Amino acid sequence: MNNNIKKIVKKSGTSFFWSMRFLPKAKREAMYTLYAFCRHIDDIVDGDSSIAEKQELLQAWREEMDNIYDKKVPATDIGRKIYKNCMRFKLPKSEFLRLIDSISMDVPNPVQAPSLNDFYSYCRGVAGVPGSLSLRIFGCSDEKMIEELSSSLGNALQITNILRDVKEDALADRLYIPREFLEKADINITDPKSVITDKNLVFAREELAKLASKDFQKAYELIKLLDKKTARPVKMIANIYKKYFDIMQKRGWEVISPKPTISKFEKLALALKALLSNK
Repeated sequence: MNNNIKKIVKKSGTSFFWSMRFLPKAKREAMYTLYAFCRHIDDIVDGDSSIAEKQELLQAWREEMDNIYDKKVPATDIGRKIYKNCMRFKLPKSEFLRLIDSISMDVPNPVQAPSLNDFYSYCRGVAGVPGSLSLRIFGCSDEKMIEELSSSLGNALQITNILRDVKEDALADRLYIPREFLEKADINITDPKSVITDKNLVFAREELAKLASKDFQKAYELIKLLDKKTARPVKMIANIYKKYFDIMQKRGWEVISPKPTISKFEKLALALKALLSNK
C-alpha cells in the first residue's frame, strides 16, 4: 500500500479510519484509496485556487474517470491507485461522477440554504456515494440494500456533520440547513453569519436533528440484515457518528460551539464494540 495514502487517512483524523483499520488488506487498501480520493476532491473545492482553476481541476477528474474506466490508463497517482485497489470490487463509474458533481455544488458559489430537494441530493452525493462504494468493498452485492442503507446512513452522517460544523461552515459563507427549515423557524435570511446568531436557529437545527434521528434508526435496522463481516465496519462508523449526534442532542441544539469531540480512545472503544458484536 502506498504509505502516502495511508498517511492522508490517518493524519486527517477521520472517524472512518477505525472502520478501515480492521479490514482485510485488499479491502483496507481500497477504502484508504477511496477516502484519499474524497479528501482530494474536498481539498480542491475548499482550496484557495480561483473558481476557474477549481472548475478546471474538477473537470480534469471527470476526464480521469474516463481514463480509469474506459481507457484503462489513469493519468494521476490517485487515479492509478483507484484502478489498482478499487476496480476489483466493481465500483460504478457513475457513483464517482456523482460524488464529484455533489461536492462541486459549492463551486462557483458556496451552498446557502438549499431547497430540501437539493439538500437530499447533496447528502446522497457527498455521503451516500462513499457509503454505496464502501458497502460494495465490504462485500454487499444487494443493490436494493446498498441504495437504502447508503442513503439512510449517508443522510444521518452528513446531517450530523452539518449540525456539528454549522459555525465553521458559516465562517466560510456556507449554510447547509434547508431553506424550508429556516422558514419554519421564522428565519427569513440566508446569510450564514447572520443565521448562526439568530435566536430561532435552535428550531431549524431541531428539525434537521429529527431527520438524522430517523435515518440513524432506519440505518441500524438495515445493518441488522447484513452478514456479520459486512455489518461490522458499517456499524463502526455508524456508532462513532451516533456518538457525536448524541453529545449534541444531550447538550441542546441551541449550542453551536464548541464542536463535540470524541477522543481516539473513545473511537477505538466504539469500533471494538462493533467488531465484537454478534450482529
